[in-house]
Amino acid sequence: MIEIVDITGIKYEVDKATKKYIIKKINQLSNYLPRQVRRNARASAKLKQINQSRGEKYEVEITLSLPHKTLIAKESTNNILAAIDIVEAKIYSQVRRYKDESKKDTPQGTVAWLKYSLRHPKTKE
Repeated sequence: MIEIVDITGIKYEVDKATKKYIIKKINQLSNYLPRQVRRNARASAKLKQINQSRGEKYEVEITLSLPHKTLIAKESTNNILAAIDIVEAKIYSQVRRYKDESKKDTPQGTVAWLKYSLRHPKTKE
């Protein structure tokens, strides 16, 4: 499970429903992280309200700190929940790339073969 360090609002009051929604979305990302990384993962979210001449806009930035890498995604839209969803999709794609890179470090075929051979030793008849 990802440790959520900080959810802050800049010119925006973060209510319980929004905070709960962000926590739910960030915790869903832990399903896609490698097991070793989940223990050390930390997340923070910044919600910012931007007042423009056309109307109000919201900017969401999520930072996910993993071992050896920090993933950052930022999006701004007219709806805060839509911005959270878009940022989650961006972070998800970055997590997939991170996971693919970490898989390249260990030869999966060799490790799997070694584990199998240790569990099922050949018997001579």
